[in-house]
Amino acid sequence: MTALNKLVNWAHTHRWIWSALAVLLFWAVLSTVTNRFSVASLSGIFLSGSFLTVAGIGQMFVVTTGRGNIDLSIPSVLTLNAYIALLTVRGQDANLALGVLVALGVGLAVGLFNAALVVRLKVPAIIATLATGYVLATATLLASRSIHGFAVSPAVKFLAAGRIFGAPIMLLICIALIIATEFVLRKTVYGRALSGVGQNRAAARFAGVAVDRVITIAFVISAMLASILGLVLGAYVGGAFLEMGQPYLLQSIAAVVVGGTLIFGGSATAIGVFFASVLLILLVTLMQIMQLPPGSQDMLQGLVVILVLALAGRGAIRTTITRSANAAHESPLEEARGVKS
Repeated sequence: MTALNKLVNWAHTHRWIWSALAVLLFWAVLSTVTNRFSVASLSGIFLSGSFLTVAGIGQMFVVTTGRGNIDLSIPSVLTLNAYIALLTVRGQDANLALGVLVALGVGLAVGLFNAALVVRLKVPAIIATLATGYVLATATLLASRSIHGFAVSPAVKFLAAGRIFGAPIMLLICIALIIATEFVLRKTVYGRALSGVGQNRAAARFAGVAVDRVITIAFVISAMLASILGLVLGAYVGGAFLEMGQPYLLQSIAAVVVGGTLIFGGSATAIGVFFASVLLILLVTLMQIMQLPPGSQDMLQGLVVILVLALAGRGAIRTTITRSANAAHESPLEEARGVKS
């Protein structure tokens, strides 16, 4: 019984294990349905999952700040930077540094703008980022009219679609991003402050955490990752089109919550985002094999997100009751010190 309790506690603290097990289950289902699925055929799934993971990790930082914060501007940032990359790089590696700097600059500006709306003007994050997305959509439309060709940088194309010893380079980059993100979340002051802000914003302020700065950095990370993803994804598909970022709107949120990050903030897992991203790609692949119409595919993905959010909501209520009971026996200073540590 003790071993079982330890296993349950381990699964509770490592919530990504459920999405990892689901990946194995869906892989087994696809292997049965197609009679030709193999480990080698998973490379394409992992490649697509790697692109989604980049957007999902950015979304994860915003979600972890708590209070239902979500970045809905990710698709627009991604699409705009795909067009900007075509305009600045012009298919030449010599212009690649300029394209990267412009993409990072756009991401920084969008992230700061979103943060200003949320932190300074107190606009709900969903409304603020949605409005930003509409503004960027107009800028994207103007940029698309200036495109006269779809030449992409060979270097970025190699990073997006190339392989090393059979492994997609993008997957290796994604793994490096996951390792770096987990280090930030677990080992740095910012990671601990981010969790503290998501768990209890008032206590975090009392403990001396710069809450506004933490939230601002989260929005900047989200926008900058979306910007770089737009540049790389544009090279992968060989150009840009106006709706290329739309799949990442719902799926980036789904990858976060399905992967084990708490939608109410305070706890995040980059590993879970990766496994959930692969799971979602497997789900889409299965639906395509079953020849479900696109509308049905979106509906099914939405139902998955709703189910996970409903389960997360019940867990959050129990956690809130427990925290309230514990807080009744602790002084505000002790609670604040707990967040700070």
